[in-house]
Amino acid sequence: MSPQTSAPPPDIQQDRRFLGQPWPLASLFGVEMWERFSFYGMQGILVIYLYYSAAEGGLGIDETTATGIVGAYGGAVYLATILGAWVADRLIGPERTLFASAVVVMAGHVALALIPGLGGVAVGLALIALGSGGVKANATSLVGSLYAADDERRDAGFSLFYMGINLGAFAGPLLTGLLQEAQGFHWGFGLAAVGMAAGLAQYAVGRRALPAETHVVANPLPPSRRAAYAGALVAAAALVAVLALTGLMTVGNLPDWVLGVVVVASVAYFTVILTSGELSADERSRVWSFVPLFVVNAVFWSLYQQQFTVVSIFSDQRLDRDLFGWEMPVSWVNSINPVFVIVFAGVFAAVWTRLGERQPVTPVKFGLGTIVMGMAFLLFLLSPSGENTSPLLLLAFILFVFTMAELLISPVGLSLSTKLAPRRFHTQMVALYFLSVAFGTAMAGKLAGYYDVDRETPYFLVLGLVAVGVGALVLVFSRPVTRLMAGVR
Repeated sequence: MSPQTSAPPPDIQQDRRFLGQPWPLASLFGVEMWERFSFYGMQGILVIYLYYSAAEGGLGIDETTATGIVGAYGGAVYLATILGAWVADRLIGPERTLFASAVVVMAGHVALALIPGLGGVAVGLALIALGSGGVKANATSLVGSLYAADDERRDAGFSLFYMGINLGAFAGPLLTGLLQEAQGFHWGFGLAAVGMAAGLAQYAVGRRALPAETHVVANPLPPSRRAAYAGALVAAAALVAVLALTGLMTVGNLPDWVLGVVVVASVAYFTVILTSGELSADERSRVWSFVPLFVVNAVFWSLYQQQFTVVSIFSDQRLDRDLFGWEMPVSWVNSINPVFVIVFAGVFAAVWTRLGERQPVTPVKFGLGTIVMGMAFLLFLLSPSGENTSPLLLLAFILFVFTMAELLISPVGLSLSTKLAPRRFHTQMVALYFLSVAFGTAMAGKLAGYYDVDRETPYFLVLGLVAVGVGALVLVFSRPVTRLMAGVR
């Protein structure tokens, strides 16, 4: 998204009705909280829905295919952020894009709840991925539109907004998991749809209070070019249909297609930017510095996003979920990480603020985050063997380490892409960041296909050591990468 440059109207600048923040933040807080409620609530039960037998209410798909579907879907969400940003910048503006995207998300959850079998999965996940990408691409931009650049409430407002994200991520798996256990998977998916409907309803009421600039199309697509873009969209949809009908694109190889699209798009973006004759020497150097960081970011996400694949399977088949005679739903594990984020995000922000210029440079943070992520995987080796024998406290500690890794690398990633971006290619650099996350997320699903609860030691050992090795390499080469960043820390 293009950055917001103009100041909001005086009435919004002086508004302190929502916990000292502008009242329109309440609407954005609500829609993002409910969107995350529905997103994480659905995702908490998705993989077990795919591989549970029909007698258990699932679809009976093999675990390798099930995890691949989840990974491909996750990668598609981040691919869709690029489309969501483009629609906002070129067609209808960020506010309308957010509203339309939230409607699409709700439609996807309704499809999962009401359409049986793989048809519901295909329609539902496609709509949720498309809509979530649009929400993710524009919500943060709309929050920024509420504050002048020098407004001292800006950071606190963003902190409150991200609190909403994590509240939704915490509550979603808890409630959908309970309903799934009591009534079945489609009731759980239905609750996710109800949550998204609640968020959409309150946003429909509050959206009118947003600044007028949120309706502005930053770089309108000329009418003469709209037919060409529409034709390209139809051609792409037709190509996907042909590949599916001919058997070249199947449920089993979907992650490979997503990875292929991400790789081609990433190479194309880097090539377009680096070969531009309009870059200064410093700008070109900064783009080159992002290449190794792109790779290490993809490695990090390929492990971190296994919370929704391998960790879910581990929780179902290896974790002792007995709580005083009551068996905890599998999806509740996905609520552990948001709690740690809520507690420790402010701590990390305070530490970096206190250190100031003495804080580690970004390549060091990336390296440390990836090393810590690898160590989290190695901690799985401490689990005792046997079905449903691993202690819940051990998994909670492992997810605490996940969170520490996340807070080292994730908050600075998107910010870094904007700081390294050449002035002419701001949006493309943000797209590259999302492409690295998309690659890692799709890879998380593909790698999970190699996980076997009966032979899990090599899996956790190899991936853990690879991540530690990649992170160590980044630390070794942090100085030359920092020099390439040309003054950016």
